[in-house]
Amino acid sequence: MSKKVLMKGNEAVAESAIRAGCKLYFGYPITPQSEIPEYMSRKLPKIPGGAYIQAETEVSAINMVYGATSAGARAMTTSSSPGISLMMEGISYIACAEVPCVIVNIMRGGPGLGNISPEQADYFQVVKGGGHGNYKLVVLAPSSVQEMADLTYEAFDIADNYRVPVMLVAEGNLGQMMEPVEFKEFKTEFIDKSEWALTGIKNNDPKIITSILLDPEIMEKHIHKLYEKYALIEKNEVRSEEYLADDAEIIIIAYGLISRVARSVVDKLRAEGIKAGILRPISLFPFPNEAIKSKIEQVKFFFVCEMSMGQMVEDVRLVVNGAKPVHFFGRCGGVVPTPTEMYDNVKKHIK
Repeated sequence: MSKKVLMKGNEAVAESAIRAGCKLYFGYPITPQSEIPEYMSRKLPKIPGGAYIQAETEVSAINMVYGATSAGARAMTTSSSPGISLMMEGISYIACAEVPCVIVNIMRGGPGLGNISPEQADYFQVVKGGGHGNYKLVVLAPSSVQEMADLTYEAFDIADNYRVPVMLVAEGNLGQMMEPVEFKEFKTEFIDKSEWALTGIKNNDPKIITSILLDPEIMEKHIHKLYEKYALIEKNEVRSEEYLADDAEIIIIAYGLISRVARSVVDKLRAEGIKAGILRPISLFPFPNEAIKSKIEQVKFFFVCEMSMGQMVEDVRLVVNGAKPVHFFGRCGGVVPTPTEMYDNVKKHIK
């Protein structure tokens, strides 16, 4: 068994990416994720074939990733909310071109430059596309430093398996907090990319990676191809976790760090004889629709808590489709809901 080490969430992401075979990193510093490029700048130049480049902007960084991954390399970029906004055009290009890559968003308060406090208000942007056109990202949301490491590792394999961009989203406080983390002995099976990657034309047929398809019929056919892939991802890559949900009559739905706050609320409610539980989405796309549907008959209501004005709650309501009440409580601007606030709001609906 490997030894546990004490690391920040940001550092765990960087180390896990390197262990997953990421040798190329392109990024631009922005709080609260700057530890990732700092870590990469120290580690990657020491690895054979490794390179760290601080781009002049986030726009440049995502396009450098586009270029590197088009050549078949495992590459990554990271940023925080306003920086991710700048990357959205490039992410749309990458999605259309079917190039695999990993993007990390350590979310901060917004809109605008906002502040450097943690928030979850990027949900719409990353789950619903964010850039122009018809595309989706695979979006993974860890709730601990250990999951920051584990899901980063998995993100590279998912990206390669489906030739899609994968985004890891975490709140700013999860990127900054320190917890013990164990780097498990994952086995990465590197996929042969020679069929499509731009590795030179000597002894090979020429290849083209592009996101411009001027014929409307060809563009439509390509979009349908992408959505067939997304349907396969929805079938195979849904991730969620339950806590005391088997017999729960009240289910709290929360993702990321706030789901840990919900655990203490559920424990307190259970101590009072109230059957409460948690359903935590780990993949925000694909969303755990079936896991939520399986609880509709048994619950009195669902309670969604987010660090935003309410974004994921819309997807929960779509799944529940009016069969049971779906209540919402959130804080925004970088304010983290306290266990007492969440508890009081759940109790209000019980009454």
